[in-house]
Amino acid sequence: MVLRPPEPVPARFWTRYAAWSLDAACLLPGVWLLGAGPLRAALHQAGSAVRALSAVMGRLLEAALAQGQAPTALALTWVSDPQLLAAIQQLESALFTLLLLPPALYALLAGVWTVAFEASPWQATPGKRALGLRVASTSGQPLTPGQALKRFLAAGLSWLSLNLGHAMAAFAPYLALHDRISQTRVLATAPALPGWARLWLGLQLAGGLLAALWLYQWLQTAMQAALDARLGGF
Repeated sequence: MVLRPPEPVPARFWTRYAAWSLDAACLLPGVWLLGAGPLRAALHQAGSAVRALSAVMGRLLEAALAQGQAPTALALTWVSDPQLLAAIQQLESALFTLLLLPPALYALLAGVWTVAFEASPWQATPGKRALGLRVASTSGQPLTPGQALKRFLAAGLSWLSLNLGHAMAAFAPYLALHDRISQTRVLATAPALPGWARLWLGLQLAGGLLAALWLYQWLQTAMQAALDARLGGF
């Protein structure tokens, strides 16, 4: 008796997310290697700008208190002070780099990665292949490079929709927004997540909670330090 391979089924949301996160873990070192120099410079620039802002605002506040300035006069002084404006511009430039460069580099690398692998005989990125997924057209045929590129570009709409486009894959017929636009689908050999993938998702959840806790404590410490420094100057 010949055993037939299981019939592919539409991939569920968490399986697709686990596959995406595996691919992202592979791409992030490349993002860091390409952006390390500009990101380090931007971090240094942001730190300098924050220190300059603190010093200038402290000086202006002390002068306002000594002269008994009204709040409106203090506000007018702030918006016209050249040192304060220069520090704000420096901080804006640094934040622009820090916030936009990593996603831009990731999108570039992910585009090459995704199109090359999904249009290959694998029909899947390494993350998808590790979970037994493959991408096909709605007729079940492998994707051409043009179809794979169209699917990747359409995925931008799923991101721009604040991930609502991705969330559509959590409900039948388990198609994300970019699946519908590109007329493709993600198929799985089994609907359930394997144990190691569940552990991978659990580690991400724990890491996210720890990162949020660290950020909260860092902000609390930084605000208290700034308050103590200002009070110590009076």
